[in-house]
Order: sequence, then structure tokens, then C-alpha cells
Amino acid sequence: MAGKGEGPAIGIDLGTTYSCVGVWQHDRVEIIANDQGNRTTPSYVGFTDTERLIGDAAKNQVAMNPINTVFDAKRLIGRRFSDSSVQSDMKLWPFKVIPGPGDKPMIVVTYKGEEKQFAAEEISSMVLIKMREIAEAYLGSTVKNAVVTVPAYFNDSQRQATKDAGVIAGLNVMRIINEPTAAAIAYGLDKKATSVYEGERTRTRDNNLLGKFELSGIPPAPRGVPQITVCFDIDANGILNVSAEDKTTGQKNKITITNDKGRLSKEEIEKMVEEAEKYKSEDEEHKKKVEAKNALENYAYNMRNTVKDEKIGAKLSAEEKKKIEDAIEQAIQWLDSNQLAEADEFEDKMKELESICNPIIAKMYQGAGGDMGGGMDDDIPAGGSGAGPKIEEVD
Repeated sequence: MAGKGEGPAIGIDLGTTYSCVGVWQHDRVEIIANDQGNRTTPSYVGFTDTERLIGDAAKNQVAMNPINTVFDAKRLIGRRFSDSSVQSDMKLWPFKVIPGPGDKPMIVVTYKGEEKQFAAEEISSMVLIKMREIAEAYLGSTVKNAVVTVPAYFNDSQRQATKDAGVIAGLNVMRIINEPTAAAIAYGLDKKATSVYEGERTRTRDNNLLGKFELSGIPPAPRGVPQITVCFDIDANGILNVSAEDKTTGQKNKITITNDKGRLSKEEIEKMVEEAEKYKSEDEEHKKKVEAKNALENYAYNMRNTVKDEKIGAKLSAEEKKKIEDAIEQAIQWLDSNQLAEADEFEDKMKELESICNPIIAKMYQGAGGDMGGGMDDDIPAGGSGAGPKIEEVD
């Protein structure tokens, strides 16, 4: 399935605790595994002095950074700070929630040494970005279109807020649809009052009344004989439309269920989209830094293991071996002391180490000729090309 000619559409189950993403492939829905090999990803976002973490990486550090790790954002989305459920949930969360404009709950964290406030839509958008990236890595193409699920009990305000989160994440949310249960259940639908409720409870009084409309001029009919057809439809904007038609008389009526409370303004959404773009740039910079750091670590440790190997070490003079070992130890010590260095610093250190090690190894390889056999390439680590075992840091 695709929309607007922008590649495949994905389905995202944006969960309270965990989220997952799927795509229609090979005549079935394929649930996509993340970079950890898991088909579900924690709906967690962590903020530190240096970076923003999403998913497994965020959840893994929650014990060390509880007040700056946000979860359960779904329980806040589309709600007001003064709602009883929000007040109750706040007692259980380690992170801080304060009232914002229009009684919107705002999540307060410290990020890169500064206090930041985020709406639940923004936190959810970060999780949606992570799910989109998981899908893009699997599909090998850019993803723009998505269908996002919400619980059946979500009201229109919560549905719209979820759609806003998708917009902030740069997604074209084609539709907000229900999780396995129905979006709304019609109760008390009879010849006088067609009442529309939402919820999952058995009795109407335990569910939320969305609205009422009437069909008039309908003659009596025997009990149990279905004469009225009811249709539920949620449009692309998450608006619920309910229509009813009497099959005997052809009488029709319909109602549109909307709820503007707690919605974001166009300006607020645009601001959050801009912020999401800013975070995207920061994330790309961090990724570049991690890759440069990993490359240096891989090269240093692989080179150390190489010169310790008897087959290789025996071909080096004592002076050459010591020169490489000293350079490696100096690089490893530098790494330990400069974990927060920038990407270009890691790259410069890598070039420095390669300039010492590579000529010696190349000379040994040329001098050894055929004596080293075909296994030589397997024992010598490559530089920036990324050959050999790779240590990944997941952010």
C-alpha cells in the first residue's frame, strides 16, 4: 500500500510501553525487527548532557537517568494537565510534568545542560521517527506514508494529537485507525434515538457518550428483525462519522463526532516540526561521531590483536613492533579520556594511528611475499573501510 507516490506505506502501532512497525510484503504483514533484532521497540526517550536516546538505548539507561527519561507519553497525549488520570499518573512518574498553555501537560527534562519542555506529541513524534527509521533500514528506501493505530477508547482529541505527532515526525499520516477493538460501539439504537458511544465496556453507562441523532417516521417492526443499517467511518482526519438508514422507509440520518479540545494550533505544529528537524540534524551529527569513534576503537584493538599474533609478530622487528604497540596504547588511552570528542577529532586520531601502523604492516606484507599465505589479509585490520569485527553503539 502506498500513498501520494512516495514509496510504501507502513503501519505503526504506537504503544504506551512498546511500539512496533509493519509493512505489507509478500502477501502478508511483515513486522520489522529493530537494530537490536527485536520486533518491539520501547516507547522511551532519554535526554542526557550530550545526546537524545530513543527506544532500547533510552530504556537501558533509565535507572541511571530516571528524571530525564520519558515514557508513557501516550497517557498524556490529547489530555489536559488537570485531568484526574494525568494527576494520578504523575505520582508514578520519575520525570516532571507541569501545566502549559491551555492546560496542556508539558514534560520537563534537562537536555545538554538546559531545561527543556516537551508536549506529549513531541515525545511521541520522536518514537514515530525511530519506527520510521527502523522501516527505512529494512526497506532500503525513504518512508513518508504511515497508518498509526490508537486504542478504541481514544477520543477525537487524542486521535488528532496522535496525528499531530506524525506530522511533527515528518510523516504523512494517511489514517488514524483503531487497535483490534472497534472504534465506537452503538448502543440504544432504536426507532427514536440513535445514541453513539465509544469504549469497550458492556453497558452504555460505562462508556463515553459521543453524540445523538434521531430517525423519525419509522413504523414499528417485530423485535429481532434488523431493519436499520448503521455505518461507522473514521476519515483521514480521525473524525468519526456515523450514519443510519431504515431499510423499510429509506429514512436516513448521520452525525459527525468532533472534539476540538486540547488540539494543537497550526503554529504550534509548525514550531514542533522545525524542532524535529533540528533534532534530526543533531542526531545525524551524533551518529557520525559514534561511527568515527567505533572505527578508531575497532582499528586500535584489531591492530593490537594482530601484532600479538605469533604469525604476524614474528615478521616484525622489535623496534617496529614496539612502535605499533606504543601508538596503539596511546590511542586507546586517548579514547578513554576523550569519549565526548567530536567526529573530526576521532577521524584525525585514526589518520594519525594509520600513518604509523599501515606503512609497517604494508612493508611486512610486501617483504613476506608468498610466505604469509592467503590468510594474511584475515589477520590485518583495515582502516576506515570498516573491515573486521565492528563494535556498534546504538543510540
